Amino acid sequence: MHHLAQYTHTHVGSSKDAPIIVFDSGIGGLTVLREARVLMPDRHFIYVADDAGFPYGSWEEPALRERIVTLFADLIRRFHPQLCVIACNTASTLVLDDLRQAFPDTPFVGTVPAIKPAAERTHSGLVSVLATPGTVKRAYTRDLIQSFASQCHVRLVGADRLATLAEAHIRGEKIDDELVLEQITPCFIEQDGKRTDIVVLACTHYPFLANVFRRLAPWPVDWLDPAEAIARRMLSLLPETKDKSLHHHEDLAVFTSGKPDYAIRRLLQGFGLRN
Repeated sequence: MHHLAQYTHTHVGSSKDAPIIVFDSGIGGLTVLREARVLMPDRHFIYVADDAGFPYGSWEEPALRERIVTLFADLIRRFHPQLCVIACNTASTLVLDDLRQAFPDTPFVGTVPAIKPAAERTHSGLVSVLATPGTVKRAYTRDLIQSFASQCHVRLVGADRLATLAEAHIRGEKIDDELVLEQITPCFIEQDGKRTDIVVLACTHYPFLANVFRRLAPWPVDWLDPAEAIARRMLSLLPETKDKSLHHHEDLAVFTSGKPDYAIRRLLQGFGLRN
């Protein structure tokens, strides 16, 4: 797998051929990459995992903000992307504005909790947002609720262990059902004869656990994954390509640690990312 520092200056000839960077703290952003490839099989993607900084929830905000902006200065200089996707709720709610100001010539797509579609779809009016503690405490998240979900009861649930459990699950490790259930139980509310009917997955790692959530949930709910909406937003910002039937086979994975373990390397190969 490629460490950032191993790259020499690379110039992309045509802006239409320039890569799309999909960035996350770990491997959760692969859920977004998967959907993006369905819509854009002909595009060239570079998946960047800041695994040396994972998990982001344990960082102080100013230090994390500085880290991500510095990382992108290097990524943009090396790869000249036509678009960057921050496939991470914590990073998006914290640093998206800073990135847009620092790199005004590069379009950025962020990942924000899918509160608006949840408010539009709910029948019971009881919606929960399952997120990392960092996303829960961000004013950005509360502003979304105020803007789009004033007619609903929205419960914010900060799960402190789920992103790490998702990484373990993706690696094929056995995870503790009791611990997963403990993390998701606060999402389920019964009130005045009504029940929570939508849980927003407000961390890109969580869709990897969706089948586990369905199996353990006290009752069926719609687990709302934002990946498809993010992919559609990406597509809307990109120039048209001539031949949509082409498939790109040279996608790259970059890990800031430079040393992802064997299980992750196998996973990335399964996603068609070269190392």
